Amino acid sequence: MKILRVLNNNAVVVHHGDREKIIFGPGIGFQKGKNDPVNQKKIEKIFSMEEETPKFEQLLKTLPIEVIEVGEEIISYAEGVMHLPLSDHIHISIIDHLAFALERIKQGFTIENKLLHEIKALYQEEYSIGVWAIQKIKKDLGVELPEDEAGHIALHLHTAKLQTGSMEETMHRTSLIQELIQIVEDRAGLELADRGMSYHRLVVHLNFALSRAEDGKVFDDMDPEMLELIQTKYEKAYAVAYELADYVKQEAGLPFPLPEIGYIALHIQRILSNQSIS
Repeated sequence: MKILRVLNNNAVVVHHGDREKIIFGPGIGFQKGKNDPVNQKKIEKIFSMEEETPKFEQLLKTLPIEVIEVGEEIISYAEGVMHLPLSDHIHISIIDHLAFALERIKQGFTIENKLLHEIKALYQEEYSIGVWAIQKIKKDLGVELPEDEAGHIALHLHTAKLQTGSMEETMHRTSLIQELIQIVEDRAGLELADRGMSYHRLVVHLNFALSRAEDGKVFDDMDPEMLELIQTKYEKAYAVAYELADYVKQEAGLPFPLPEIGYIALHIQRILSNQSIS
């Protein structure tokens, strides 16, 4: 395996199989040039992003090596914790994002994440990795990033899971859930993010309800008598749940069947009951 291009001391481009690939390893490009052999013992990662490769090469050439290294360590840590490979594009998205976030902090800007509460509830594992990442950045780079940044990192990691859709789709789903939570908050007169498990359960159920609706799965796991009882005994909660279903139909074109609305009403009723005894 021979080097085609040296990107920096720790990354080189080689011809491997029938395509060009980027190889990472400590010192693998140090004092090396075209056609020099690759030190096999130094190889840590080999991957190809096909049409994305030129953009990644540009990042490797222009960004500080310490930012690239911490980004790669975050990716490796995430793959180890989640026990699955992430898409190759994560090498661009995480490193590019971190460089931008660090530059914003350096310039005195505030990093905010309006979806933080929903991200923490929906993507718990990814968020915990995001927390580890900002601690790692503080230790290695001496830059303290806010908790909001852990949420941003979590979104990138979730999107990089294979077959989970694009960042745009992830953001749209999370934003829609936030809008639904806002409706419940307005009707209940409280901030649900401070309500612990009741909030968490509602967010998770809404996420699954949206997935079922997108997949065209009919959710009818509720006895008709139980549904009727919910409609009469928990009238306010059911009315709010029905309003959520109407909002989803208008904004996303997704139908919630009555049993789904009934279960959502039970989650809302739990929140209303907790409110009455708090």
